[in-house]
Amino acid sequence: MNLTPKQLKILQLIRNTRVRCGYSPTMQELADELGVSKVTVFEHVEALIKKGALVREPNKARSLSIAEGVALPDEERPLRFPLVGKIAAGYPIEKFADDDELDMMDVFGPRVGQVGATFALCVDGDSMKDEGILDGDYVIVERRDTARNGERVVALLPNGETTLKTFFKEDDHIRLQPANDAFDPILVKDCKIQGLVVGVLRRY
Repeated sequence: MNLTPKQLKILQLIRNTRVRCGYSPTMQELADELGVSKVTVFEHVEALIKKGALVREPNKARSLSIAEGVALPDEERPLRFPLVGKIAAGYPIEKFADDDELDMMDVFGPRVGQVGATFALCVDGDSMKDEGILDGDYVIVERRDTARNGERVVALLPNGETTLKTFFKEDDHIRLQPANDAFDPILVKDCKIQGLVVGVLRRY
């Protein structure tokens, strides 16, 4: 997919905002971030939709999202993942600079292989410690919006907070289960899945 630098930056901003907040930035927010006019952003967005990189729900605000099956260049490079924030038990994701990365060569050396459309989060807290996910670890997350029971997910809660838990869909609610007896499960009617944990990285 042939993308201009501005178009690539727009895709990264949309992805990072959706991961952190559950919705896309407005045209004005994109314009402010890029230092261009809203008209220019609108033209880039329309071009990205035509290229099949973005999708937009009609008549709905903040509905831009990366098209299914589209991986950004920084999600496809061997041994590097975009580092888009911190993940905690019951706290919002903190914003990282958009050019932050987690480079596997710096962490583990050349033994780590390539993963697909993924991003990294730094774990803040110990609610998943019994599954070996410890405070300060990095989790590698596959960008997905659905999950099956028993999968470890990054979930956006109705109150706007984001959490890392194990997903269970039950009779009339969703249970987000910690892996630490000191924490209670989170029970919600609904939540937005931001991605599935596919790996844990730790520096000794």
